Order: sequence, then structure tokens, then C-alpha cells
Amino acid sequence: MKGRLKEITKSLDGKLRVTFEVETIDEVKDMDGYDLDITVKTYRHKRSLNANAYFHVLVGKIAEALRISKPRAKNILLGRYGQREMLDGKPVILSVLSQYDMQEREDLHCIAVGHAKLQGKDFTHWALIRPSHTYDTKEMALLIDGTIQEAKDLGIETMTTLEIERMKRAWKARYYSDF
Repeated sequence: MKGRLKEITKSLDGKLRVTFEVETIDEVKDMDGYDLDITVKTYRHKRSLNANAYFHVLVGKIAEALRISKPRAKNILLGRYGQREMLDGKPVILSVLSQYDMQEREDLHCIAVGHAKLQGKDFTHWALIRPSHTYDTKEMALLIDGTIQEAKDLGIETMTTLEIERMKRAWKARYYSDF
């Protein structure tokens, strides 16, 4: 639910009263009288689906230029420019037998961050990366900018600087995000 903090007051018994403004009564009408589990965080605007589509186009071109699979190219780019999956403020790390190449996976996105030997077996530690469809406009801009630079370095034709700026302005206008 999207809303806005309107007021914080302290009652005579010392308890705080926090008032929020929401779009419609439908969002809260069935909550009256119940104990609630409340989480409040800053609203982040979602990014344009066009940005995600463009990222995937570039992934395909980069994979072709490097002669690697699309999942590998996507995992490499997400590892370099994407956002780590976090749990309780810490990155999620998977330890997997080294014989398994997690960068060929399409259902999980990860980047190798270390190696270890346990009971005579080699393990690779992988940091889990959030999928790009979960990124907000700022996170997607970082991913797109890095991916575009990688494509240019490989001699792959990308959108012009003007087209990229236009796309970013469209994100800003649509989602009121500040770049």
C-alpha cells in the first residue's frame, strides 16, 4: 500500500500516534479493530518495463559476441551492475559444490565470491543477485548504464546517448524518480 506520513503525536499516556494518508478507504477499511503487523519504508518507484526489455536485448548481443550462453552473460552483468539479494541487511550467500556452474542457471542469478574446501570437497560461494524485474528506476539505470558500456566495449551498437537520455527522462516523468 502506498501512503504518506502526515503526523506524529504523543498522547497523555506517553504513546505515539502515527497518522498516514492513503489513496482509498478500500486499502484499510477491513483493518479497523485488529492488531496489525506494520512495516514502513520509503516508497521506491518501479522502473520501466522498456528498460528491462532493453537490458535483455543487450544480454543477447553480448552473449553472442562473447560466444557464451545468455544465462551466463546475464549472470555476469547482474553480478557486476545488479543488486545483491539481502536478508536482514546481509548478502545471501550460497555454498555449492564447485562442479556445479551456477552462472548457467536461469532461475537463480549469482556471482562467485569465494571458494572453500570442506571434508575434501571443493565448494564455490555464490552471492545471490536480485532479478532485474524487481529493480526500481535508479537500480535499473545502474544496470543499463553498465550493460551499455560493456556492449560498446565489445563493438556492439547500442542506443545513442540521446536515445538513452530520452529513455531516462521517460522513466523520470513516468515514475517521478530523481536521477
